[in-house]
Amino acid sequence: MATPVNERVQKRREALRAAGLRPVQIWVPDTRRPGFAEECHRQSVQAALADAGDRDLQDFLDGALADLDSEGEA
Repeated sequence: MATPVNERVQKRREALRAAGLRPVQIWVPDTRRPGFAEECHRQSVQAALADAGDRDLQDFLDGALADLDSEGEA
């Protein structure tokens, strides 16, 4: 006789918990929602504008890029 789906799921969850794991629910943006792409663009523009005024961040990123370039030459 086959085990009902609910019993199999419960058994699997118990095994995962016994292995020291726990379930976590993650909510992510719905990429199919109308206006999603426009909101992404709006937020990326805001982030770029904020970063453009941060000279320390630009210096850090330039230094990191130089490090990557020098690793590729070695």
